[in-house]
Amino acid sequence: MAILNELARNVRERVLGSESAAELSHSQLIDETFDELALSGVVHPNEPVLRNQLDAQLFGFGPLQEFLADPIVEEVWINQPNEIYVARSGQVRCLRADLPEEELRTLVLRMLRDTGRRIDTSLPFADAVLPDGSRLHVVIPDVTAKHWSVNIRKFPPKILRLSDLTAGQTLTQGQADFLRDSVLGGKNILISGATHTGKTTLLGALISEAPENTRLVSCEETFELRTTLTDWVAMQARQPNLEGKGEIPLRRLVKEALRMRPDRLVIGEVREAEALDLLVAMNSGVSGACTIHANSARAALTKLCTLPLLAGPNISPQFVQSTVGAAIDVVVHCVYLGEGKRRVAEIAEVGADTTDAPTITNWVS
Repeated sequence: MAILNELARNVRERVLGSESAAELSHSQLIDETFDELALSGVVHPNEPVLRNQLDAQLFGFGPLQEFLADPIVEEVWINQPNEIYVARSGQVRCLRADLPEEELRTLVLRMLRDTGRRIDTSLPFADAVLPDGSRLHVVIPDVTAKHWSVNIRKFPPKILRLSDLTAGQTLTQGQADFLRDSVLGGKNILISGATHTGKTTLLGALISEAPENTRLVSCEETFELRTTLTDWVAMQARQPNLEGKGEIPLRRLVKEALRMRPDRLVIGEVREAEALDLLVAMNSGVSGACTIHANSARAALTKLCTLPLLAGPNISPQFVQSTVGAAIDVVVHCVYLGEGKRRVAEIAEVGADTTDAPTITNWVS
């Protein structure tokens, strides 16, 4: 580590001390550093390893870079600076790390630098998307007890289709055929499940089955959704600035999306009052889809009947229930089986009973 820090200091001094050096690429700066050492008679036997570590420390994400570059790593998180948890194929390992607290903070700020997101004591949470599409979530003290908490969730490099999920046994062929027909028929689809069950991956796969000329508008807290559609406007919520102004919540995005002539409106995840705006949109002729955290297909419907009540006291439960019953056509529930395996456990068609409340009319096997 001492050698690596010395090399890093050399590169920084080179950039600060020369305008021409500042214009060189990362690899050229590192090449010049090692060339200078070679001329002075210093040769490191593990130079290739040092080169990679130096590039990661200066221009990448330090000791996390190797995990972000590993295609089989699903998630990385840090609870305290000297431990890195890595999930590969559903197996979690805790690795010891030489990562001082100050270096971890510098690393997080570097991750956030180009995302437009910030984190400080007045806003101790941050969600952002890294250049490779991974989702970054950070929480700092005094919300956490002592250390910065960092979580990075990676996504498959390939945009998965229903055929890929069938091949991976997430879906049966019958389930895939039904869902494809539902998308092509403009059905409104609710995808439920716990964390890490593949809801967003399935949502992207479903949207990619829509006709190529479909105009898609998506609203998310942070950009996660991926699709093969080209006529697509993706929007994400915005945090307030240092003066507490400029916040754009998810509910505002849904309202703006309806002015963009969408053929299909997608919300990455409904958690609060934006559920009302989505339901109103679905009942106005715009096909929609969203994800929701729930324990079953029935529980997802119940929760969707509850969230719109957060919009205000003038929203009645009877209005919401009838709106859900008229809006939602299909509920898909996902489960995590362990060891990296996920499965669609339930698919239910939805209608309304005699009181207009939503009810499951058919289970799809």
